[in-house]
Amino acid sequence: MNPIIIFTKFSAMQVKKVLQMKIMIFVCGEGLGHTSRCISLGKELTSAGHEVHFGAYGYSGDLIERKGYTVHRIPSEVTLVGKAGTLNLRRSILATFKRGQFLSVIRITRLLKRIRPDVVISDSYYIGILSSKARSIPSYLIINQSSMEQFFMQEGISSRIVGEFVRKFYSGVFKRIDGIIIPDFPMPHTICRKNLDFKEDILKKVFYSGPLVGKKYEDVEELDIKRPHVLSALGGFGYREPIFRKVIQAAEMDMSINYTLLSGPNVDPNIFKNLPANVKMLEFIDDQFPYLRTSDLVIAPGGHSTMMEAFSFGVPMITFPDMNHTEQQNNSWTVDEDGLGKKLNYSSSPEEILTGIKEILENSRYRDNTLRLRKIAKELDGPAAICRMLGLELQNNVSTEKKRRKIAAIVSLRKKVSVKKDY
Repeated sequence: MNPIIIFTKFSAMQVKKVLQMKIMIFVCGEGLGHTSRCISLGKELTSAGHEVHFGAYGYSGDLIERKGYTVHRIPSEVTLVGKAGTLNLRRSILATFKRGQFLSVIRITRLLKRIRPDVVISDSYYIGILSSKARSIPSYLIINQSSMEQFFMQEGISSRIVGEFVRKFYSGVFKRIDGIIIPDFPMPHTICRKNLDFKEDILKKVFYSGPLVGKKYEDVEELDIKRPHVLSALGGFGYREPIFRKVIQAAEMDMSINYTLLSGPNVDPNIFKNLPANVKMLEFIDDQFPYLRTSDLVIAPGGHSTMMEAFSFGVPMITFPDMNHTEQQNNSWTVDEDGLGKKLNYSSSPEEILTGIKEILENSRYRDNTLRLRKIAKELDGPAAICRMLGLELQNNVSTEKKRRKIAAIVSLRKKVSVKKDY
């Protein structure tokens, strides 16, 4: 792993003059993590006076529209393939190519021609990047995972060939874009660092913005909830139901610890009967941040966005990463190694879960470590950092274009003078 040092602070003089921009944000709708962080960024850009458009699909597009933003419906990019509890990324990418979804570049290019944005930001939506470069629009890619060819290396020859193609594709994208935004803490605190691997010539493009979280800790009020309080965002659907029930069993073993469990929007909480008195079951909450601020521990899968939210609020975690989901597994290992929480798995018993919960609640080092990240997140202010960065980049581009035109004019004038001398 190459060490990466990126400075994300700009002086007041550097950002004194901020140009108004028209910005297109493309969102990968596979999982709401991409959506939540893009909404956070869109809110900041809008408040700074920029005109923001979103390109999104499915439930992601619906959610962004409900927040009041302009949404242009775009085709999905990725076909997800897998069994209960697992994601087969190799088969997902193969299915994506088979369906020809990358051919949607033409449709997105037409959208960009109509909207005419000054800048394109694409959160893991590569069709948006390809289309923006086709129209020579400055483009920035938001990712928390840069290396995916590894998923093909353990398979047959044909899969390894596809894996090599995937590697070349991403390498080509990284070389052509203007910048790569990592919505995470700078090194050495980067939670997704095990999922990042950039070549030396790409490092200068990498910008660690800090977490992109919907609300700031200081702007959220605590709820009237008895402490210690544990918030479980595992969900009680499908393959996660067994581990969800184990958390309930763990709660019943120690009534001094209080729990709020989110079953998920498509799960009827009534199927979980005879809950212990220290457990409150909710199907869904529109605003999780008051619960997050009032929690001493979060239980969740290994998704990157949930981790950014928890650590921006200074809350330790117990993670249950999905099986064979390399990104979640790597994120969870980092959480464990950095003393920010503990990594468990779907085979963990209720007794093991309770032991992990009590260790985190009783050992102050976990809280101290996450409070340190909360302080860093406040200092970085990820959405504002990206807003400042884009303003500076656009100013530099305008300045460079003016210099180019001036040089071209001088060259043209010299040619005319030379022609006259010849006569």
